[in-house]
Amino acid sequence: MTITVIGHMNPDTDSTISAISLAYLLNKRGMEAVPFMQGEPMPETKFVLETMKLKQPEITNSLKGKDVFIVDTTETAQMPADLNEANILGMVDHHKMGDITTSAPVEMWVWPVGCTGTVITNMFKFYEIDIPADIAGGLLSAIISDTVLFKSPTTTPADKLAVEKLAKIAGIDDVNDYGMQILRKKSDVENESPADLMNRDFKDFNYNGQKYGIGQVEVIDIAMLDSKRDGLLEEMKNLKQSSGYHTVLLMLTDIMKEGTELLMVSDDISPVEKAFGKTFDNGYSIWLDGVLSRKKQIVPQLEDVYK
Repeated sequence: MTITVIGHMNPDTDSTISAISLAYLLNKRGMEAVPFMQGEPMPETKFVLETMKLKQPEITNSLKGKDVFIVDTTETAQMPADLNEANILGMVDHHKMGDITTSAPVEMWVWPVGCTGTVITNMFKFYEIDIPADIAGGLLSAIISDTVLFKSPTTTPADKLAVEKLAKIAGIDDVNDYGMQILRKKSDVENESPADLMNRDFKDFNYNGQKYGIGQVEVIDIAMLDSKRDGLLEEMKNLKQSSGYHTVLLMLTDIMKEGTELLMVSDDISPVEKAFGKTFDNGYSIWLDGVLSRKKQIVPQLEDVYK
């Protein structure tokens, strides 16, 4: 049976490129595999796919009866609802371990690095399989995106080493210049609706039975979002009501200033205020200096409150 390689809902560049590159690697290992994604790519991801001449994966929201490799998540809430009817063969990720369980042993590659692309780069090395130039460029792009050109606190030496290796294969002479092109595409918000921006990078989490949704929009200047803020708050309220969230959070991250305005709509603001030791201005906004990463600087702090 053909293996479905797929990442989380609202796919970002890492989720998309990881599915493409892992499917290629599995095929080279003698396993027939095809990449998929759960939704349309964001502008940044489209730019990477077009620049590296990589084919966009098909979209699916069902895994029933399929053999599956999961990339860039291990959280049930971020996968299709029928995941429990799939045969999970493996998981490749760089986040904390989530709640996906299996009835049999699976192949696991979960590393504490800044990007799933870094893990997959090392998988190619482990299996002694050459990385083609187009996939090398995609993996490099994913690492740059996830580490915000190495500004994120999630960045590790392994990420930098991977980019150095991948740049040579892909023929990218100036990584910083190319990285800024990616960050400018990441900041392309002018023609995006509040709903589009909410869905760019939105993930579900469960804290002691409380359903949280945490999104992130990254721009090179937070002023680019000034005209969008009211619409985003309204979209957050609508999403909370329609989907039964206890709390909806949205990170408006200023890449160059290296900080995040955190917007919140919640049944109870006290856990979030406790997590960050701050009071929300007007009940819905706080500034978090130095915060760029949801994975390392938002999710663990909330988990600590609910322990």
